[in-house]
Amino acid sequence: MRKIKVEKVTVNIGVGEGGERLRKAEKVLEMLTGQKPIQTIAKVTNRDLGIRKGMPIGCKVTLRKEKAIDFLKRALWVRNNKLPSWSFDEEGNFAFGITEHTDFEGMKYDPEIGIFGMDICVTLERNGYRIKKRKLRKTKIPKRHRITKEEAMEFVKKEFNVEVVE
Repeated sequence: MRKIKVEKVTVNIGVGEGGERLRKAEKVLEMLTGQKPIQTIAKVTNRDLGIRKGMPIGCKVTLRKEKAIDFLKRALWVRNNKLPSWSFDEEGNFAFGITEHTDFEGMKYDPEIGIFGMDICVTLERNGYRIKKRKLRKTKIPKRHRITKEEAMEFVKKEFNVEVVE
């Protein structure tokens, strides 16, 4: 029950506008992950940026199980297997960004698509975390069963051979 595992990997590209750029970003995500992305919708209006509430402004893909681990290994390879310690939160999850999708192995620059950066968020869990999500008799995860920042860093070092830089 104490074994830590990767629950999901969420890959997000924020474009800030709908239209052609958003379709290109969706194409990039589909090429990288092999899954069809969904659009993210603006929750508030921001006049300075020209964004209205309800407008599509980005796209994301959620990967689970083997697909998640395979993609995470490729993404960490792009980052030279190094992560800063401030990428980890107190719940044991971590996130990092990639500036250019062309850094991935096998991806080439296409002038029609352009270059997109992305955010990658990784959720770590232990067995038994279902109790906080189930429909009946929801319960909080006890403190002794939660993943700490240090445990998450140790897991990433051991499982993915990542160097955590201070």
